Amino acid sequence: MKRTWTSRSTGLLAALTSAFFLGVSPTLGKMAFAGGFLPVEVVGLRALGAALLLFLIIFFTKRSLLQIYPMGLIGCLLAGWINALGALFYYSAITRIDTSLGAIIYSLYPGFVALFLLLDGYAPSRLSVVRLAIAIPAIMLITSTGEHQVDLIGILLMLAASALYALHLPINQRVLYEVPAPTVTFYTLVASAAVLLPMLLFNSSYGTPHSEVSWLALGGMTLAIFFSRLTLFVGVKHIGGLQTSLLGLAEMLVTVFFGIALLGEQLSLAQWLGGALMATSVLLGVREPPIPTRLAPGAGWLAWLHPKSPEELIREALASGTLPPLPPAMPASGDDTRTTKSSASSSGPPE
Repeated sequence: MKRTWTSRSTGLLAALTSAFFLGVSPTLGKMAFAGGFLPVEVVGLRALGAALLLFLIIFFTKRSLLQIYPMGLIGCLLAGWINALGALFYYSAITRIDTSLGAIIYSLYPGFVALFLLLDGYAPSRLSVVRLAIAIPAIMLITSTGEHQVDLIGILLMLAASALYALHLPINQRVLYEVPAPTVTFYTLVASAAVLLPMLLFNSSYGTPHSEVSWLALGGMTLAIFFSRLTLFVGVKHIGGLQTSLLGLAEMLVTVFFGIALLGEQLSLAQWLGGALMATSVLLGVREPPIPTRLAPGAGWLAWLHPKSPEELIREALASGTLPPLPPAMPASGDDTRTTKSSASSSGPPE
C-alpha cells in the first residue's frame, strides 16, 4: 500500500509541475514573438536547447540512461515529430489569438487522449468520464466570446495542436513501460529539434535584430520545456497518460493567469465560469484511482512498440514451428562423461 501511494504521489506532483511550466510557455512565447522571433525558431531552438541540457546532465551523471531498445527509440522519434508539429501549430495559433483563449481551446486534449487510449485497449475510469463531462461545457463557456470576433484559422490551428499533443502521449506511455522517463524525454526532444531545424534554414529571422527581452523569453522557454517534458513523462509513467493529461488542464489556468497579469488579456464572465468548471475537473484528478502499469500483451494499436518478453517469443516460435533445436550439452569430464554416454545409450530416444 505504501509503495502504491508513493508512486501515485510522485505522478500527481510531476503532472502538476509539468502543467505549471507548460502554462508559462505561451506567455514567454508571445514575448519572444514581440521581439522578432518566428514560431518555428521558438519551437526549434527551445527543443534543441532542452535536449542539449538534458544530454549533458545524463552524460555526466548516468550514461546508461542513453540506452533504449530499437522499437522504443522509434516510438520516441515518432512522438517527437508529432509533438514538434503540434507545437508549431500551437505557437502559430497564439500569433492570431490570445494566449488565454488558445490555452483553453488547447485544453481539449484530454478528450483526444481518452480516444487514442481507448483505441489502444485502455478503458478510462468512471471518474475520468465524469471529469471529461465537466470539461466539455467548461470549454464551451470559455470559447464563448460574445460580440468579439474570433480568428477561425487560429482556433483550427489550436485544435490541431491539441490533437497532436494528445497523440504523442499514448505513444510515449507505451515506451515508458520499459524505459526510464529521462531517456524518453531526451530522445523525444532530439526528434522534435531534428524535424524543426531544417525548417530554420529556409524560414528564419536571421539578421533581424532581437530585443534582450525576447532572448530572455526564449531562454525561459528552453528551461520550461526541459522541466515540463521531464516531469510530464514521470507523470505518465506513474499515473498514465489520461490522468496526466487531465491534471495537465491546470496548464490552462496558469496560462490564463499570466496572460492577464503580463499581457493585459481579459476574459468575460462566462469564460471565468468555464474556468471554474475546468478547475473542478482538475481537482477531481486527485481522486483518480491508480491505473495498471502494463496493458495486455499484443493489445491495442500501439502494441508494436512494446518489447516482447522471452516467454512470448518462445510461444510464438512453438506456434509457428520455427523453434530452433537446442544446442548439444557440454560433455562432462572423467567418469561423468562415460556415465553420461552409457545412460544416454540405454535410455533410448525421448518419447
